[in-house]
Amino acid sequence: MKAKELRNLSEGELQKKLSEFRKELFNLRFQHATSQLENVKRIPQVKRDIARVLTVLREKRMESR
Repeated sequence: MKAKELRNLSEGELQKKLSEFRKELFNLRFQHATSQLENVKRIPQVKRDIARVLTVLREKRMESR
């Protein structure tokens, strides 16, 4: 997801996206450990998505202060 798309979401929706990305990362790591993961490039993509969500959440919290 792009940061522009994330900025249009509410804090609740961002929290939901964050939990989804973290679950996906867990599942990808598990698949990788058991040699079932075909697309290894997805792991860094999900990590970047998590970082983007956290950044946008922090921006929104700083704006509300």
